Amino acid sequence: MARRVVIAEDEAIIRLDLKEILQDEGYDVVGETGRGDEVVDLVRRHRPDLAILDVKMPGADGLAAARAIAGLEQRVAVLILTAFSQRNLIEEAREAGVAAYLVKPFQRAELVPAIDQAVSRCEQEWAIEAEAAQVQASNGGNAQATAEDKLETRRLVDGAKDLLMERYGLAESDAFNFIQKTAMGSRSRMSDVARQVLDGTTTP
Repeated sequence: MARRVVIAEDEAIIRLDLKEILQDEGYDVVGETGRGDEVVDLVRRHRPDLAILDVKMPGADGLAAARAIAGLEQRVAVLILTAFSQRNLIEEAREAGVAAYLVKPFQRAELVPAIDQAVSRCEQEWAIEAEAAQVQASNGGNAQATAEDKLETRRLVDGAKDLLMERYGLAESDAFNFIQKTAMGSRSRMSDVARQVLDGTTTP
């Protein structure tokens, strides 16, 4: 089943190019707009897998739209398009819930890997959240403890991923899949497997 995509880009030519590339690559473009204040409603109505947002748009900028999309509590990955001079916005974009970014002007060959990275990172975050919810259910529903646990799990998993990528040449998604599948196979938590990866007792 094709991934469903919403596009928000105020430059009509770039928006058309994006749509054509995505359709050529097998994606289903279910909505498009040139305004940041319209894309949130498109996401709400169409429930896409991915939203591609330009940073600067009329109505609302891409980061404001990303924050609003994050508040919808829908599982949608967000990819930001940014001009080279706007790369200082990347940290702010992460805080807004953006999973990946692509610097304009971009090459056709760069788009699909950026989409894959955005979707993969969101799937990782959702997996960590699902595990944290299970832990919360088992410890009596302590929300603060769950939030702290999720942060610690994310920190450990990120560290273990970096080690697996550097030492064994794994792609980020493959490194996470190794951690997740090892945890499932041993009926342990991803944080425990991440610790084992970091201390060298578990390897691919």
